[in-house]
Amino acid sequence: MISPIALSGVSRDALHHLKQMREINTVILRFGDLPGVLVPEVEGNLTHDELIGALPADQARLVVHELAFATAEGARRHEHLLVLWMPPGAGAQEEAYLAGYTALKEYLPDVRVHLTARRVDQLDYRRLVALAG
Repeated sequence: MISPIALSGVSRDALHHLKQMREINTVILRFGDLPGVLVPEVEGNLTHDELIGALPADQARLVVHELAFATAEGARRHEHLLVLWMPPGAGAQEEAYLAGYTALKEYLPDVRVHLTARRVDQLDYRRLVALAG
């Protein structure tokens, strides 16, 4: 059984910077030393390629990312994504990260695009734009 999930104060601050202050576009969270507590691993302005490069190949992560794109009409849009990164080698972490993913959905009710990615191609920029559009 998974213990309740909590966001560290630093995680809440990072998500606030992302959502309200718009100082950054990405927060990547992992479980820290305390059981059930999510902490930021990466907090910054990442390009799509940098985001993909920041995800470990064999460990789960939770990602909140502001995707910038243009609509078919040429209008600029920004949409927040919540991603559960669950590569094949991270199977033992799935239950805990799924609980964290669920907790983040509740904490970030205005984020409407949620996805689970098990392979890098599932985070293809065009695919993300299609989901957000």
